[in-house]
Amino acid sequence: MDRTLPQQNELSDLVLPVRTAKAGKPELLGLLDEILAKRQLEAHFQPILDLKSGGIIGYEGLIRGPVGTPLHAPFELLRAANKHGYALRLERLCRQTVLESFARLGLPHKLFLNVRPQCLALPGLGTTATRELLRRLGLSPERIVIELTENSPFFDFSSVRAALTDYRNLGFNVAIDDLGEGFASFRLWSELRPEYVKADMHFVQGIDSDSLKLQFLKSIQQIAETCRSHIIAEGIETEGELAVIRDLGIPFGQGYLIGRPAACPMQAPPDNVLQSLRQQEIAVYPETLVLQNNAVTAEKLLSVVAPVRPDASNDEVFARFERDATLHAIPVVDHGVPVGLLNRFAFIEGYARPFRRELFGRKPCRAFMDPDPLVVEKDITIQELSNRLVDADRRYLSEGFVLTERGRYAGLGTGQDLVREITNLQIAAARYANPLTLLPGNVPINEHIERLLRARVGFIACHCDLDHFKPFNDAYGYRRGDDMIQLTGHILSDACDVRRDFLGHIGGDDFIVLMQSVDWTTRCRQALKRFDRESARLYTSEDLARGGLLTEDRKGKPVTQPIGALSIGAVVVESGDYLLHYEVSSAAAEAKRQAKRSPGSSMFIERRRPSPERRSENTLSLPLSPFAKR
Repeated sequence: MDRTLPQQNELSDLVLPVRTAKAGKPELLGLLDEILAKRQLEAHFQPILDLKSGGIIGYEGLIRGPVGTPLHAPFELLRAANKHGYALRLERLCRQTVLESFARLGLPHKLFLNVRPQCLALPGLGTTATRELLRRLGLSPERIVIELTENSPFFDFSSVRAALTDYRNLGFNVAIDDLGEGFASFRLWSELRPEYVKADMHFVQGIDSDSLKLQFLKSIQQIAETCRSHIIAEGIETEGELAVIRDLGIPFGQGYLIGRPAACPMQAPPDNVLQSLRQQEIAVYPETLVLQNNAVTAEKLLSVVAPVRPDASNDEVFARFERDATLHAIPVVDHGVPVGLLNRFAFIEGYARPFRRELFGRKPCRAFMDPDPLVVEKDITIQELSNRLVDADRRYLSEGFVLTERGRYAGLGTGQDLVREITNLQIAAARYANPLTLLPGNVPINEHIERLLRARVGFIACHCDLDHFKPFNDAYGYRRGDDMIQLTGHILSDACDVRRDFLGHIGGDDFIVLMQSVDWTTRCRQALKRFDRESARLYTSEDLARGGLLTEDRKGKPVTQPIGALSIGAVVVESGDYLLHYEVSSAAAEAKRQAKRSPGSSMFIERRRPSPERRSENTLSLPLSPFAKR
């Protein structure tokens, strides 16, 4: 409801005297003087939404200068005030204008009041003046959230902490604005332990298609739960962003989708926002290929081998090799710097020739060493090291290489260990994203199933598999086989609604689709028809006219293998049907086996609710490897 506001003279303790405009002042300075003298600021309010209940919890108070002037935008207004030494006067008037307008409009819930940290304890802006103003406006401190904004570097945390202690003792809450954007926002969070933390809009906008932004907000949400802070996601502009923010468990949101800043703001969110929040389906998180080999360094390959000096005798080196059969090489190091490498096989082969031991046994080993070994720093990445070996002499792959730390000897590495590590990294990466289709692999698939089960939402789990793929692969070669797999991936991807349906590539010619689209049956059947139409282009006209591939059986007799087809086994999963991801995967694999019993491209839909006994059977029938074929 409307309230009677204090008169200008009642607030004289909050407003400094205004300087009289002088002739010849710059235009902006004259305009700024006029704005401050005539109090030509207008408060706008943007709603902040509870993403769980759908109710508005408060409003952020924002300031606008006179419409149609160069100082209408708040950024330009603040910049002009800073330039001409009016920042404190502007801060006081902004705070006063926002509080008066909030009270006059009778807006419910909380007011998020923007305050620069430097101004918390300044004269006329401290707790005494603010409390008196609130009393006159009929507002309680419990409804006010001091929102700390950053426009310049600020490091005097002790004074800010002391000032906020006074505000909190009166009942105020504290928020930090633009987490991740400002100069010291993470330090402020750690030092001040605010009740609310606003995630900068840069990390919110496009989060439904950017896995790095998703990971950032996941991390700050985990920190917030530890600190007992509430995250407010700023800048939400699309329903896709809203869905991901909601599913991350972030409690509050703010942005143009929810409501734009206005002098008379809405007091309930738009219907489309409420519908988005009430949807039972969960958002499909963006995925990215995990390139772990860019993070692993050559230090992982390091093996510490005691070096020898260049003047060590050949007899001494031979004795080392004779004592340790696993020693493939010995580094030659002079005052910490590697100068050569003694390869086991080259040394022993040369040393074992007639009279070599008698002639060279007591002489320095430098004559038998390789004076030009491959030397790399141990912090070089596996990928960089691999490229160096490909470009360098082939002998380095068998002889190994020397690892250094800031130019000083650290240890040895072998080509065999490098190949083994790259293989392990490729296998690990394939669990996250299939290298052929770049679709999410087993780990993201299982994580998405678990999200669906935890949310207790209904969905359809489809296991998609190519029929008669091996004969096609054998007849046409692996490159054409890859074309067939990639075509299948494209067709299934196009059949999905990116907002609701998740597509993953298990491996080989097997795919998983987790669908929340209401028209999922239509989408699947269209994918089957499109596969039959487009996969025919990968066959020769002779094979198509024959109706299959002409091959031989084990006895050498000619047989015709059918043209390839796509089978989809679909399981209708309802809330509570399954507890774990492998139960769903096993049930979908069984439905796929049923689909493959029908000739040509087909779909089998398992609509029966699983009994506990059937779930146990599915669990026990799981393959040992996620890549095992069924």
